Amino acid sequence: MWSFFARDPIKDFNYEILPENQEKSGIWTLSRGKRKTTGEPVSVFLYEVSQGTEEQTQLAKAAFKRTKTLRHPNILSYVDGLETEKSLYIVTEPVTTLAAHLKLQAEKGGASDLEVSWGLHQIVKALSFLVNDCHLNHNNLGMWAVFVDRAGEWKLGGLDHVTSDQGDSTSLPPPKVISPDLERYDPPESPGNGGDKWTGDVWRLGCLIWEVFNGSLPRASSLRSLGKIPKQLVPHYCELVGANPKIRPNPARFLLNCRSPGGFMNNSFVESCLFLEEIQIKEPAEKQQFFQDLSENLDSFPEDFCKHKVLPQLLTAFEFGNAGAVVLTPLFKVGKYLSAEEYQQKIIPVIVKMFSSTDRAMRIRLLQQMEQFIQYLNEAAVNSQIFPHVVHGFTDTNPAIREQTVKSMLLLAPKLNETNLNQELMRHFARLQARDDQGPIRCNTTVCLGKIAPYLNAGMRQRVLISAFSRAAKDLFPASRAAGVLGFAATHQYYSVAESANRILPTLCTLTVDPDKNVRDQAFKAIKSFLSKLETVSEDPSKLAEIGIMFLKAYLLPWTTKPIISSAGIFVAIANNTLYGVQSETSNEETVEPDGDRWDDEDWGSIEVNAGYSNYSSEAVKKQSSDWSSGWDADDSWSNEKDADGQAPKSGRLISGGGISFHCKLLNVIVPSRYCAGDWGTEENWESLDGDQGLSKAELVKKKREERRKELEAKRAERKAAKGPLKLGARKLD
Repeated sequence: MWSFFARDPIKDFNYEILPENQEKSGIWTLSRGKRKTTGEPVSVFLYEVSQGTEEQTQLAKAAFKRTKTLRHPNILSYVDGLETEKSLYIVTEPVTTLAAHLKLQAEKGGASDLEVSWGLHQIVKALSFLVNDCHLNHNNLGMWAVFVDRAGEWKLGGLDHVTSDQGDSTSLPPPKVISPDLERYDPPESPGNGGDKWTGDVWRLGCLIWEVFNGSLPRASSLRSLGKIPKQLVPHYCELVGANPKIRPNPARFLLNCRSPGGFMNNSFVESCLFLEEIQIKEPAEKQQFFQDLSENLDSFPEDFCKHKVLPQLLTAFEFGNAGAVVLTPLFKVGKYLSAEEYQQKIIPVIVKMFSSTDRAMRIRLLQQMEQFIQYLNEAAVNSQIFPHVVHGFTDTNPAIREQTVKSMLLLAPKLNETNLNQELMRHFARLQARDDQGPIRCNTTVCLGKIAPYLNAGMRQRVLISAFSRAAKDLFPASRAAGVLGFAATHQYYSVAESANRILPTLCTLTVDPDKNVRDQAFKAIKSFLSKLETVSEDPSKLAEIGIMFLKAYLLPWTTKPIISSAGIFVAIANNTLYGVQSETSNEETVEPDGDRWDDEDWGSIEVNAGYSNYSSEAVKKQSSDWSSGWDADDSWSNEKDADGQAPKSGRLISGGGISFHCKLLNVIVPSRYCAGDWGTEENWESLDGDQGLSKAELVKKKREERRKELEAKRAERKAAKGPLKLGARKLD
């Protein structure tokens, strides 16, 4: 009656067995499983009492007891278990059999010697623990008793036949009684005849090594054939399978022999694994050195080991060990092996926390390696948790951090919201471009602005771009002036015809007499392009609407996203300015370009350091910064430039505020002063020059061009007729 109310213990078992991928492991069936409450993966060893013999049931119960009580890092970890009248369940960490693991590795090209060396090291260490510390004999060592976890680490299992070397009250049947095929793994001597009690386990260790490198052992005599066993391991292997049991080494001694200089287990992978096992007791200086050296070795480590063994230790070292920036390089290397979901779950939270660090080395490493993780950052995290910390780099006293902060905006800009991009970032860019004492940083700021211009809203582009590039064009640093010119060229699709004529071309024209040849060359190219644009509209005003799209396709510079200039003044590359033939979206024909504008035929090259650039003294730079600041608003705004009269600049008139007047004073030998503040005339003055008031501007320009052409042809014909043909030998007189 009471059995009717008894609950089935299987239903209360906290683990679910998955039916797929079941493997046979001795008397046990190995299945994958998961915890019902959390879904955590596990492995479940199942033994059905009804399907086994009395001896097998005795062995299963012994294995259940040993697995539950023996705890060692290299022995299969016991998680939970259940014993009923019908079955036994042993729940362990998720593992697979060594045979299945080696088969999978063979499909990928075979397990590396590094991986095998560490796996054998773990099995020998577990065997040494049983023999020397627990005074137990395994009696069942072989491929079927070794399991591999997710990190690729080998674990010793198969504890069915474990006995005490001091004698057990209950005797267990030997493996060959349960499975006759296992007799070939027995040592040649009779039990108890010479040697220590662990010599049988050492012999079976030799059989395991043979099978790892050569496959299944057909017979005991095959042990004499070395096959693919590595040369460094051969002498120590021969000791294990020696006919004389008295000369077989203790497992601990075998481990020392293999770890000696030149030994099979003496390599960087084993050294790194041993350090990770003892990392909690290492000194901080040792940890720092280890993580510095780890990056160089990670490429040769197995992928699973990096994901499941190295990564957790790196995260722990940062979280609790104060490892600092030194963990970043190996952390990002390991991150390449993770899926997008794993990256979001394991690494992104750590990165977000790192950005709040006050450690400068940490901050600059993050900025330098942002390209490796920016794709995994969502916009919410960037705007609320990362950008507020990154902007502190704009005001850092260290130029290297300011430089890297500017460059990082190329990656962050697409993810910034309206406020951070169009207000906060522009405010910092304006201050850097005008007041930073490092020319390369001012140049980088200008180039970065040109690259992120497509992400700005239309109103901010109209307010910022022309003012920013005009200011850069008057910078003391030659590369900054060139960057301003290239900025105009790369963003010209955002400017109206009136802005091109009244504000941009006057600025570019002043650079045609720049002391630096490269700046002059860039200025002439840009001027030709803008003039071609204006001429096209002048010839046919109906093209005004489509001219922007045409020029966008034909002349937009493909700026790269790489750093432009280093803070030391070394130019890496300001832009990849090689232009390509533009193709139609519907055909392979090249778009027809306006006459007189051939940017596609020009090599824009890259700006390089000029020996003369180093002649600019720090005092001159400081003076330049102080003079610029007088022409700026209190909030470092680009949008409120005024002329000398305190008014907004008029059409066709150059600004003569503090920054530009200072520039003109610097170049007053080359640039006439009238170009700094002179009146170029208004539209009314330009129209009054022609008496044909009834014609449109385009018709007037066309008429003047035709009259000028006829006049030149008439003068040329007149001179030719007056001089007549020259006689042979006659001297031409002026």
